Amino acid sequence: MKTKLIALLATSLTTMSMVNAQIQVDENLPEYKPVPGISGNLNSVGSDSMNNMMTLWAEGFLRMYPNVQVEIEGKGSGTAPPAMIAGTAAFGPMSREMRGRELDAFENANGYPITELPTSIDMLAVYVNKDNPIEGLSLPQVDAIFSSTRRGGLDDAINRWGEAGMTGAWANRSISIYGRNSASGTYGFFKENALFGGDFRDEVKEQPGSSSVVQGVASEINGIGYSGIGYRTPDVRAIALAREHGDDPVPAEAEFAYSGEYPLARFLYVYVNHRPGTELDPLRREFIKYMFSKQGQMDVVRDGYLPVDANVARRALQSVGIEPGF
Repeated sequence: MKTKLIALLATSLTTMSMVNAQIQVDENLPEYKPVPGISGNLNSVGSDSMNNMMTLWAEGFLRMYPNVQVEIEGKGSGTAPPAMIAGTAAFGPMSREMRGRELDAFENANGYPITELPTSIDMLAVYVNKDNPIEGLSLPQVDAIFSSTRRGGLDDAINRWGEAGMTGAWANRSISIYGRNSASGTYGFFKENALFGGDFRDEVKEQPGSSSVVQGVASEINGIGYSGIGYRTPDVRAIALAREHGDDPVPAEAEFAYSGEYPLARFLYVYVNHRPGTELDPLRREFIKYMFSKQGQMDVVRDGYLPVDANVARRALQSVGIEPGF
């Protein structure tokens, strides 16, 4: 994941600008301009983490095309592949990459591979209550808190905050753990990258959505949980993370996601059924063009995530037969 992120965003630090901690979209992205004759119905089935983003894209698109209807269902990334395979969804937003068996199932059903569009960038954050003073954790420590298998290399489970390095009144406080259910792409990404492919502990309080994880941590001073950076609220803190135990933790800040230094940076994807060598229908074509326009990437920023640059946008559009024109 780190290699792929760096490869796709190799020029992002020079093409994206961050002014006074405000993320600005790439000035080389095109302004979206509506075209005549667009109407019909679109539906999206997939990621809960991308619900708000899909909604913002839909709202921006509908302002230009009032004769279009968009239906968004976000119960988890795991619901996207079956809908795309069955042909019951136009778009499949996912906060993880499709797995091999999901890719194979789509290709077996359609005779060609599904197309993956990297639409935006997330920092999967480890959240603690705002009153918790801990500064950071290593991924092996995160693994020892959340997993039963501890493949990160620590011998013992971390059950109390003192075992994570905290002292004083915090030392004997039990850690209360929040997470997602197995249908979630966030669950899968965290399992693979923070638990080193291991298994979650039975003590994890599984939540139905990203916002409920954050709400749980906010409501419990001893809480810890994981969710996308777009769900951060003033009642929680996203702590810094180190890839290796003993390394300096890296803050969950945009520059470190673009550079690949933040260990839980990830793309957020939209999957689309596109037969190579053919043209998309006008409705899906224009919606995808909107996603990768200045307006669409401003929606990404508005939702608290990070925009892709013009290079990533260009490749994504070309992958579905759209000549970007920029």
